Amino acid sequence: MTNAVSFDLLKTDTRTRARLGTLHTPHGDVQTPVFMPVGTQATVKAMKPEDVEGLGAEIILGNTYHLYLRPGHEIIKEAGGLHEFMNWHKPILTDSGGFQVFSLGHMRKINEEGVTFRSYLDGSKHMLSPESSMEIQEALGSDIMMAFDECAPPEADHSYVEKSVALTNRWLKRCKEYHYMSDDKVEKQSLFGIQQGGMFKDLRRESTKFIADMDLPGYSIGGLSVGEPKEVFLDMMDDCPDMLPKEKPRYLMGVGSPDYLFEGVERGIDMFDCVLPTRIARHGLAMTSHGRVNIKNKQYEKDWGPLDTECDCYTCRNYSRAYLRHLFKSEEILSSMLLSEHNLHFLVNTMRNMREAIADDRFPEYKKEFYDKYGRF
Repeated sequence: MTNAVSFDLLKTDTRTRARLGTLHTPHGDVQTPVFMPVGTQATVKAMKPEDVEGLGAEIILGNTYHLYLRPGHEIIKEAGGLHEFMNWHKPILTDSGGFQVFSLGHMRKINEEGVTFRSYLDGSKHMLSPESSMEIQEALGSDIMMAFDECAPPEADHSYVEKSVALTNRWLKRCKEYHYMSDDKVEKQSLFGIQQGGMFKDLRRESTKFIADMDLPGYSIGGLSVGEPKEVFLDMMDDCPDMLPKEKPRYLMGVGSPDYLFEGVERGIDMFDCVLPTRIARHGLAMTSHGRVNIKNKQYEKDWGPLDTECDCYTCRNYSRAYLRHLFKSEEILSSMLLSEHNLHFLVNTMRNMREAIADDRFPEYKKEFYDKYGRF
């Protein structure tokens, strides 16, 4: 049986754990480490697919929970799958819907079968299980599917997280059984497992042993960057990536701030995703080589320079800070479009620079240069 997705580890930095690799998928290769823009509802917000591709993005993420509720996975399947539906013909990764369901709090109920929840759209009742998550993701036709898991809250105690890991393990087994029922399905899409365990390294090791024994094409780290202090995140990241198989791609879920990207890459992470660049763009915030710019500030009212003098994105080549401030203050849609394009370009380009630095054995130097210019996080 041939899996749809495979990974070649090409190089490891001589002084850190940073890695260069190539992820092979049915819709093309992806160079890692990579940042994946998030297309929650079959669109990267405020961006056309061809513009996302033009930035150099090689893979995007879609959201199972949101696409299940609207327009429905059956409609997307009838359209020919998510690639055709949204006119994106490069690789797509879909999450399982688990994180969104578990973030609903009082609107959901967990049992062995899965999670019963109420739609945030109309209050209607739904059930999401390992099998239905696989069914939905298979209908979406993503290259990479994520296993259905429980993301325990960061404040959860050891006893709760231990039970949560056991439940997630049982759900992963059901996901794999459902997916691997047909060789044809396996050759079209690949299933990644998720390391859980909260803030407890012993439970992370227990989780990793189980998911690694499932011999899947790739693995992710879930349940981090969910509100825990940065020092806790870094302490967990000192060990969590190395628990995962070296020869498989490692994906850190929900991370998109530049400092977390650098720290993750330095510790051996290959894949990242986050809504951060487009979300902050809608609030008038831009990532630049010299730190964040809040375009709302009055100091930019007559600033005729670009957002970032070191950036060659469409926004920086064509528009001034004064114009961008005017658009935001006027509540023009173009504000979100231009700032989103810039922020995504910034992260995609930063990841490209990281890959070049790893290839040249100068990742620590590049990280220091970036931090020195970017300033405090």
